Amino acid sequence: MQCREHCAACCWVPHIQQPYYGMPNGKAAGERCMHLMDDDRCALFGDPRRPRWCNDFKAEPEFCGSSKEEAMQILTWLNEVSDPTKA
Repeated sequence: MQCREHCAACCWVPHIQQPYYGMPNGKAAGERCMHLMDDDRCALFGDPRRPRWCNDFKAEPEFCGSSKEEAMQILTWLNEVSDPTKA
């Protein structure tokens, strides 16, 4: 699956604990990544400073659904059920 244009759900929803370039405290769940450009593309795509989570994430129907809205719902649910502080 190719990333859906103007989706960027994976740049908003997940909590990224590791510090990374420009975000020394990581990124909170639901926080827009500072590297997300106005056209919903990543300014760090292909850059070694891009977080490992982002490099490892692959767009798949199971995660991205059939629309941006569905991707936001699925990724939010996955983020919540995998949160170790809520176990």
